[in-house]
Amino acid sequence: MNQKRYIKTLVTKAIYRIQSAPKNLASTSSTLHQTATYGSRRASNVARKIHQHASKQAQAASASIKPDTLQSSNPALSFPCLDAVESRSQTLSASLSQQASEKSGPEPSYTTGAHETFHSSEPLLLDWGGILPEFKIAYEAWGTLNATKSNTILLHTGLSASSHAHSTPANPQPGWWEKFIGPGKPLDTDKYFVVCTNVIGGCYGSTGPSSIDPSNGERYATRFPILTMEDMVRAQFRLLDHLSIPRLYASVGASMGGMQSLAAAALFPERVARVVSISGCARSHPYSIAMRHTQRQVLMMDPHWNRGFYYTGVPPHAGMKLAREIATITYRSGPEWEARFGRRRADATRPPALCPDFLIETYLDHAGEKWCLQYDANSLLYVSKAMDLFDLGAEHRARITELRAANAPKLAALLDGKRGAASEADASCTLSLPPKPYEEVTGTESTEVPVTGPSAPPPDLIAGLAPMRDVPTLIMGVASDILFPAWQQREVAETLRAAGNGQVTHIELGEDKSQFGHDTFLLDLENVGGAMGRWLG
Repeated sequence: MNQKRYIKTLVTKAIYRIQSAPKNLASTSSTLHQTATYGSRRASNVARKIHQHASKQAQAASASIKPDTLQSSNPALSFPCLDAVESRSQTLSASLSQQASEKSGPEPSYTTGAHETFHSSEPLLLDWGGILPEFKIAYEAWGTLNATKSNTILLHTGLSASSHAHSTPANPQPGWWEKFIGPGKPLDTDKYFVVCTNVIGGCYGSTGPSSIDPSNGERYATRFPILTMEDMVRAQFRLLDHLSIPRLYASVGASMGGMQSLAAAALFPERVARVVSISGCARSHPYSIAMRHTQRQVLMMDPHWNRGFYYTGVPPHAGMKLAREIATITYRSGPEWEARFGRRRADATRPPALCPDFLIETYLDHAGEKWCLQYDANSLLYVSKAMDLFDLGAEHRARITELRAANAPKLAALLDGKRGAASEADASCTLSLPPKPYEEVTGTESTEVPVTGPSAPPPDLIAGLAPMRDVPTLIMGVASDILFPAWQQREVAETLRAAGNGQVTHIELGEDKSQFGHDTFLLDLENVGGAMGRWLG
C-alpha cells in the first residue's frame, strides 16, 4: 500500500512537471519512464501512459508554435515590428561571425565625419571621484579668431549631438545647427569664432565608454566613471587653454547645452563674458529625471546590453530603439502632433495591428529605427545620468567641492605613478537599493519642501548662481516644451535677478509662435535664432 502511494506521488509530480514545462516534454517523459520502472512493473505501465500523455501534450505544444496548423476562431496577428528587430540581430550576429578573427564586433564607428581632436595627456579628476588618465575632445570651428582672441563663442551640444554643428570644407554634410551658423546668421562667423565640441562621455570622437582605457588597453564600457555637466565643461576649458583663448565672448547652448552654458559661467565667471541658455535649467527636475531613468531602464533590460560589455557582440539595438522612442515623445509637443498626425492611421483600409498602426506610432518607430545604431548605448546612459545629476544649487556645489578635495590625493598619486588597480569594493562604484519600497508620506510626517510661491526663487539656487551676478545672460524657453517646461527657464531668470544680476533677458515663446516643443531650438530659426542673434549684437 505504501508502495502504491509512493508511486502515485511520483506520477502526480511527473504530470505537474509535464504541464509546467511543455518545452522539455521529451526529456521529462524519459525520466518518468525510468523512475516508474525502478519502482515496479505497475509503475512502468503507468509511466507508459504518462509518456503517451506527454506525447500528446508535446504535439499540442508544437502546434501552438504554428497556430495555423490547427483550427482556430481567428487568424494569428503578424508582427513586422518584431521581425525587423530580430532580422537586425541576425544581420549583426552574422557580421560578428565574419569578424571573429578581429578584436572588434559589429558595433558601428560613431562619427559624423572629419573633425579636429584635442588630446589632453594630463589626467582629469571628475566630480564624483573618477579619473580619466587622459582624454580626447572632438571639436570643430567656424569663423576667424581675432587678434585679441576675444570673439570666441563656445557652443555646447544637446545630449546626443556631435561637434558637427555646421558644415566645413573637410565635412560638407549639413550640421545640426546648420542654418544658425555662418555669415550674417545668428552665430555670425563674420564676427565670431565659433567652437563646438562633442562632450566627454560621448561617442563622436571624444573620450567616452566606447573609448580605450589607456590603463589596460580595453574599452572602458561600464568601467567608465560617472560624469557631471561640470566635468564636461572643465574638459572644454582645457581645450580653450590649448587654443590660448583666455575668455569667451559667449557661452551658448540649448537643452543639455543650456545646462552647460550656465555651468561654464558658474564655474569660470571671469572667463565667460555672456551666456545664452535655451530650453535649459539650473537643476534637473523630477519629470525629466524620470523620463531619462525610464529610457536607461529600457536600454539596460535589453539582453544584448550585457551590463555594458557588448562591444565584441551584438549591440543593444532594441533597447536603444525603444529608449529613443520614449525620448522623442518628450522632444516634440502635443499641439504639433495633433495637427500633424491626429488620430489618422497609416493605412485605414487594413485591420488594426499591435505593431505601429497609427501615424504617430509609425513616426516614433521610424525615429527609433534610424537612431538605434547611430549612438553608443553606454554614452546614452552616462550622459543622460550627468543631466540628472545637474544642480547649480549652493548646497550641492559645496558637497561636490568637498568630494573633489577628498579625492585630490588620487589625482596626485596617479601623477606620481602610484595608482593601483581599481578596487571592486570602492564605495564610489557600489549601490544598494533601499530595503523597503518607496511609500508616500502624508500629513505632519511629510518631508516635502514647502512651496514658497510661484515667483520665489529657492534661496539655495540664488546662492549657487551668485557667481553669475555680473554676467549678462539670455534665457529662452518655449511654452510647448514638456521636457524642460517654460517655468524652469523662468526660474533661472528670476533666480539670477534675485542673485543681483541686473542684465538678464528672458524670452518665452508661446504656442502661437512655436508648437515644436523642446525641439524648437533646432527648428525655429526666426524666433530662436533671430532673438539670439540680436542679443549677441
